[in-house]
Amino acid sequence: MFSYTAYNLRIHSEFPFPELSKGEVAQQPDVVISLREISKIEIETADGANRLVAFLELENFKAGRFLVESGRKIVVEPDSGIDEDLLRPCILGPIFAVLLRQRSHLVLHASSIAINNEAVAFLGNSGWGKSTLANAFYNQGYSLLTDDVMAIQVEGDRPMTFPSFPQVKLLPDAAASLGYDFETLTLIHAGIAKRNNRLDEGFSQTVLPIKRIYVLENVAATHNEIQSLSPQNALLELVRHSRATDLLTTPEFVSSHLRQCASLVKNVSICRLKRKPSLDVLPELVKLIEEDIAEKQDPRLLGEVGDLYLV
Repeated sequence: MFSYTAYNLRIHSEFPFPELSKGEVAQQPDVVISLREISKIEIETADGANRLVAFLELENFKAGRFLVESGRKIVVEPDSGIDEDLLRPCILGPIFAVLLRQRSHLVLHASSIAINNEAVAFLGNSGWGKSTLANAFYNQGYSLLTDDVMAIQVEGDRPMTFPSFPQVKLLPDAAASLGYDFETLTLIHAGIAKRNNRLDEGFSQTVLPIKRIYVLENVAATHNEIQSLSPQNALLELVRHSRATDLLTTPEFVSSHLRQCASLVKNVSICRLKRKPSLDVLPELVKLIEEDIAEKQDPRLLGEVGDLYLV
């Protein structure tokens, strides 16, 4: 049995995850990952909520069938002949997003870094530059918090985010722009264009309050610019870029998700980041965001945002 930590959880797994930080085997796990056939009774009693059974694919590869139960258990039934190298991204991506949702967290498609003991997040779809921007901040001495899957505890005085594991995924041009030799990065699988870049040094294991969320724009701009979003537009972006919403579709999960998004809009500053279409501007983007963080107070965006959708 292998032992790891991620998202403030103790994880025991029957097969290794080199991406994760190692934990203590003797500790009682919060999550157990097992490799076996999913039983007929488990399939028949699945409710699409706290007991979810799903087939998943990654990069056009059939990965297999997965059971995720009560935010505590993951059962992996691999497709015939599938490599573990393809199973792990499925588990650490969509499967963990489901598990974190079952644990009542809001889960965003975002990467985040730590600035002055607060989390700053970059929100957007795959290929929009979240990981690249987070790695650019890391190269300037900031700690990585999450890549691609960002779990948020909305309840409480301030929304808090949980550190995941010290790694980002980079394409060849992004790696080169950040000063890495792409061939030395960890191969995920021969059929996947990105590679893993391990960022252990200074990785934060601390749960941090969220300072600001930047929504990346997938349209080339003539200049770099940060624009404040209205509560309505901010809510739309959070809903659009949430994870596991296509898998957990029961009424209770849908209503909970919308309430959490509305609460986050009320309590965290959410902006749009427009960027010139060049990786050469990464240092400019880092400086622009640093200045934005330093200049602005963290406003509480007021208004009855929840009424927009929860009717």
